[in-house]
Amino acid sequence: MQKRTLGSTGMALTTVGLGTWAMGGPWQFGWGPQDDDEAIAAVIEALDLGINWIDTAPVYGLGHSEELVGRALKQTKHKPYIATKCSLLWNDKREKISCLEPASIRRECEASLQRLGIDTIDLYQMHWPEPDAEIERAWEAMAGLVDEGRVRHLGASNYNVSQLERVGKIHPVAALQPPYSMLHRAVEDELLGYCAEQNIGVVAYSPMQRGLLTGKFNAERLAALPDDDHRKSHRDFQEPRFSATLAMVAQLQAIAQRSGHTCAQLAISWVLRRPEVTAAIVGARRAGQIGETAPASDWDLSDNEIAEIERLLA
Repeated sequence: MQKRTLGSTGMALTTVGLGTWAMGGPWQFGWGPQDDDEAIAAVIEALDLGINWIDTAPVYGLGHSEELVGRALKQTKHKPYIATKCSLLWNDKREKISCLEPASIRRECEASLQRLGIDTIDLYQMHWPEPDAEIERAWEAMAGLVDEGRVRHLGASNYNVSQLERVGKIHPVAALQPPYSMLHRAVEDELLGYCAEQNIGVVAYSPMQRGLLTGKFNAERLAALPDDDHRKSHRDFQEPRFSATLAMVAQLQAIAQRSGHTCAQLAISWVLRRPEVTAAIVGARRAGQIGETAPASDWDLSDNEIAEIERLLA
């Protein structure tokens, strides 16, 4: 699998990394019921395929995603880079709560290390910069964890340029994790250029836009989603946007099939076409899924394919 170096960290990441949001199980932004054994099998499959990093977060399943990653690591000899996050807690209703209190950041880090069964987190990311006025205090706490050896590098998720500049004065930002897909391209306006100038790695999440760009979604599948699958209330899955996207995806599939690839691989490769993007987070929740999408790492879209896709998106 192709690799790219994450900013100034020296970490050469495979351009496809394993995302563990869905495998965490039910919570406010869950994906419906999840089988733990299937989740662990997906993690091990990803590592066996050559993927060398995993992205997770405490709030995914309220600690459960990290626990599953920890259990999987005990069943394999692979030693992947581990990226996790802080700043989101939860209440007794399984709803997320934003918290940037320094003491809370430290508690979150310790809990993540225990759940994952590791001594050091390779990339520790602030999940959301909320409340905005407190990001500097939280970043200082995260920098303290680097000084103590609990964390190697700091990353920011869902930040804008101004926020990156503010915390960068305290401690270097190694990576930005923004949403990026054919349906959501705001990162192209300013963030990608800024990250390139500052040598900040970019790890894009949701390149397949929660499954919409895989070519496997239709109205029947949407109707059959469990009530606790957050996609049912997401704007991309509401009409008329949903049907319009499916019509576009049908044309994307034709482009992918001409070169023997899947629409999911096309969506991932399209994100990776940008040199500013270090890697894409690709989710899986059972064996077989990451095996289908991982080959996107070795598919470089041609100039003609990129131009054709661009015309379609326009």
